[in-house]
Amino acid sequence: MYPMFADWTFVLLIPAFLLTFYAQFRVKSTFARYSGVYASRRVSAESVARMLLDQFRLNNVRIERVHGELTDHYDPRSKVLRLSDSVGGSSSIAAIGVAAHEVGHAIQDGEGYSPLRVRNMLVPVASLGSNGAIILFMIGLFMGMGPLVNLGIVFFAGAVLFHIITLPVEFDASSRALKLLSATGVLSARETDGARSVLNAAALTYVAAVLMAIAQLVRLVLMARNRRD
Repeated sequence: MYPMFADWTFVLLIPAFLLTFYAQFRVKSTFARYSGVYASRRVSAESVARMLLDQFRLNNVRIERVHGELTDHYDPRSKVLRLSDSVGGSSSIAAIGVAAHEVGHAIQDGEGYSPLRVRNMLVPVASLGSNGAIILFMIGLFMGMGPLVNLGIVFFAGAVLFHIITLPVEFDASSRALKLLSATGVLSARETDGARSVLNAAALTYVAAVLMAIAQLVRLVLMARNRRD
């Protein structure tokens, strides 16, 4: 029997922690680097987003500003593309790349892209799994209630599935963004490479999230088995 946060299984999280820290450092440093490199056309990221949305007849998608840094996202429920203050009004390669990525999500939504639909359906499961699974697991573990332990693991597995299905959704959105920026001439070939560096760095954070989620799930299963033994 092992204490909840001090057993040997904690070492399983170390690689995920290291990758997470590296991914966060890389996305911030890469974004900062290309935030100082401006596109030759000097058009704002918000204008680029509006142009691309209109090109795909997504006139119903509104663009709004949101506070924070790198808080940009597309909300499929309200059909709103939200750009952070540091992105929306900027004409940097980094900002345009991020805005185009979010447009990629809007296009996925408009086309009924299957992985995005699955991810949207898993949002409630992921929220419950992330917020409640560990609590259920801990209560069940300390009170010796096997069914509660198993329920916590099942809920957390739902959150893991959400992280896994997020990968193809994010990769596809970035791929769409880079193709559009190149095809429309918004960015030159060299500028597109810069945008690609920013989006690749962002993608690494999702890979790290998947690794962390899987490592945590494996740890929960091992801890449950250790307690039964």
